[in-house]
Amino acid sequence: MSNRDLEYYQKMIEGDKQSLEAIYDKYEKLLYSFVIKLSSDHSLAEEVLQEVFIKLWTQKAKYDNTKGKFSSWIVTITRYTAIDIIRSKKESVSLEEETDVPEEQSESVEDLVEWKEKSSTIRKALDQLSDEQRKIVDLFYFKGCSQSVIAKECDLPLGTVKGRLRLALKHLRKNLATVKGGIRDA
Repeated sequence: MSNRDLEYYQKMIEGDKQSLEAIYDKYEKLLYSFVIKLSSDHSLAEEVLQEVFIKLWTQKAKYDNTKGKFSSWIVTITRYTAIDIIRSKKESVSLEEETDVPEEQSESVEDLVEWKEKSSTIRKALDQLSDEQRKIVDLFYFKGCSQSVIAKECDLPLGTVKGRLRLALKHLRKNLATVKGGIRDA
């Protein structure tokens, strides 16, 4: 963390709105892009950013500079906030869907076929990972577990989980490039 980030953060804790604005100006684009990559939903990204900066201002999320960089911390807060909001929306949507009359499916046959092909390609790439790597990827990306939760569940040191996740992603990238020429975005 740069000294300026730490200075802004400490002033913000003391109630300095300009320091909050400085942090917002510095990290807003990064965090917005991060949420867009997670969800492809612009309104969700705006909602998550608002929640993150409210957490900062109200000190519900507290940064400890002995545990890592500020930028890593704020991205992690953003990730967990996005996951929380997505989960809460899924719960409310599923409740609404139970009472609504089913509507026509808006996806075309071509979209469904393309989705199945991509899904199959990803499954093949995942199958090429070791069992340990596949389990860690599943827990982290598909079940939303934190690395520390994965470490406890798998009875592994946190550094080992991080290393295996990094290695799994490297292998996945390689596997996706080789399995049927990779996945191309439409």
